[in-house]
Amino acid sequence: MSMQSLIEQRLNAGFPQLEMSIENESHMHAGPATESHFKLVLITPAFEGLSQVKRHQAVYKVLGDVMSRIHALALHTFSAEEWLKQTKTVPASPLCAGQNK
Repeated sequence: MSMQSLIEQRLNAGFPQLEMSIENESHMHAGPATESHFKLVLITPAFEGLSQVKRHQAVYKVLGDVMSRIHALALHTFSAEEWLKQTKTVPASPLCAGQNK
């Protein structure tokens, strides 16, 4: 199973009524790893009333040991209401500083 599929599987099992978008951004970073950098957008009622820190902690808990197997995970977490209010857009990821080395 690919790392992206494993992340999706864990998050689907861990959060109710989840909308998710996961993007493998490993090609934008230096090094040989093909599944090491991901951008994740999560929209779930479970995030209602939680701070960004608490949301990220919840994601890390659900992913468990997967976190030690990836290098970077850019998290964009929203309640459904927040997602609708913020125009449904996610910022572009920056290029890796070592990409051109």
